[in-house]
Amino acid sequence: MAEAQSDSDHLFLRACRRQPVERTPIWMMRQAGRYLPQYMAVRAKVSFIELCRTPELACEVTLQPIDEFGFDAAILFSDILILLEAMGMELVFAEGGPRMPQPIRDRAQVDALPVPDPEQTMPFVTEAVRLIRKSLAGRVPLIGFAGAPFTLATYAVDGSGANKSFPHTKALMFTDPEAAHALLGKLASSCATYLEAQVAAGAQAVQLFDSWAGILSPRDYREFALRYAKQVIDLLRASPTWRAGGVPIIYFVNGCAPYLEDYATSGADVLGVDWRIDLATVRARVGEGVALQGNLDPTCLFLPPDALRERVREVLDSHGSGPGHIFNLGHGVLPMTDPERVRVMVDSVKSLSQRG
Repeated sequence: MAEAQSDSDHLFLRACRRQPVERTPIWMMRQAGRYLPQYMAVRAKVSFIELCRTPELACEVTLQPIDEFGFDAAILFSDILILLEAMGMELVFAEGGPRMPQPIRDRAQVDALPVPDPEQTMPFVTEAVRLIRKSLAGRVPLIGFAGAPFTLATYAVDGSGANKSFPHTKALMFTDPEAAHALLGKLASSCATYLEAQVAAGAQAVQLFDSWAGILSPRDYREFALRYAKQVIDLLRASPTWRAGGVPIIYFVNGCAPYLEDYATSGADVLGVDWRIDLATVRARVGEGVALQGNLDPTCLFLPPDALRERVREVLDSHGSGPGHIFNLGHGVLPMTDPERVRVMVDSVKSLSQRG
């Protein structure tokens, strides 16, 4: 087993803080999941929600890609919608994806939602964090996460991600903006409390996923997504738990290209970048004061090894050798991906990004 490292030694955490690194660190969104045979063997025994609610199994699948590929960070195995369930919404995982059978459509329903205590309503999450940290034994850092308020609102209001235009969410925004803002504010408070609990349990970095913010116009992104992501980040930074450790905060917006200058004001330490824009352009527009994470197109993992290696090189070259880059996909790995292509990607990043 690799020797345990202090937080100040970990490549991933140093890159988050824009400190010098000997090579570019790599992890992958959805790295614990359906593309891995080891994961599917666990899933054959339990449902997805049972897996999320069983700390020992969540720990097992979180560690699988670390053991298999040597990623530079682990990410907690869970789901962003666990928080909505803790707020009293019914959550169903079905063949077509997660559903909220009783969506939120008016102010009275918003007002009835509580801001949950994570240790009381989601103890399996914080217990999983503690167990994973112990099992990792300092090999790599652990990332905790939550859905950002706007993305959580799309599921709470539309009831699922089936219609990616999220018409009910936009209808609420435009016909009853006070209710929409009340919902987003309550989600921001809940997200901050949830992330604080993960940090208290041992998460060494956290990521806020705004997977659906890219459906918004720039004006609406500022008003309904960025405003509340900032609120989460500000609340987290103000908490005694965060101040004690100062863990890096990552904010990921899928479809961030139209918003880059606004995106850079989020207060996050790291901005996640999807594959639709090159990192050199992003760096030029957001400046040097923030680290960047990304941004290989997940479908590039279908390429032959030599072509995949060249795409990895292009991403690395696009950012350049300056500080503050974490290699990742531009979104989550797809279930039909060959694990051996993941190995090619990881090995290529490690070999091609060596400094000096």
